[in-house]
Amino acid sequence: MQSEQFKCDPVDFVAQQGGSYAFKLGIDLDDLKPTEIYKWFFAALLYGARISEKIATYTWQVFNKHTVMSPEKIISTGWDGLVVLLDEGGYVRYDFKTATKLLSVNQTLLNDYAGNLNLLHAAAEDAHDLERRLRMLGKGIGIVTAHIFLREMRGLWPKAMPPLSPLAFQAAKALGYLPKNIVSEAQALSLLQQLWLEYKQKAEQFSHFESALVRYGLHLRHQRKRTFHKPRFSIR
Repeated sequence: MQSEQFKCDPVDFVAQQGGSYAFKLGIDLDDLKPTEIYKWFFAALLYGARISEKIATYTWQVFNKHTVMSPEKIISTGWDGLVVLLDEGGYVRYDFKTATKLLSVNQTLLNDYAGNLNLLHAAAEDAHDLERRLRMLGKGIGIVTAHIFLREMRGLWPKAMPPLSPLAFQAAKALGYLPKNIVSEAQALSLLQQLWLEYKQKAEQFSHFESALVRYGLHLRHQRKRTFHKPRFSIR
């Protein structure tokens, strides 16, 4: 790749778009503290729902403000209390369903892994098993939610190897970070990681680049669909 083809070099692009979603929420994943990883997991549960990124972010902030940010706190808050917090965040249409999902997922996380997602990672045999174990926490965790969570654990957890987000893939092509004729998302991911390293950035901070691409991909999607008045869903 030749840098002169880029509309913006990767480092400047990240600065413009903002870093990873966890970083923008004030979550520090670098030291792999279970409390911080859980905060991002909880955010991924919200971002994976068919609701706007803005509402999901605000809802996470509401829970954080009320210090309901651990499996134990979710369970002790109870269904009625979770509905109140979800309503405060703007989840009015999905409050009952989401409260039920949160209770189920967090109870399983406590029962199977003592509420510690690092233990879940340690128990996984490989990347495929890691994703399977995440999804087995509850039926409310689908492929989209698992991949959102794992994207920002890439480079931090050795077994976190989700595919490149389709949004990031399309954005990278549009911005000239990838050849137009590339069709393999696996190859695209490898090229983007290589490009990130070429700009003397740390491999474990690649999530900042991928998240910036996701944001730009959402922007492109919104441009394409704005005439149809479709809702702008979350960070898929």
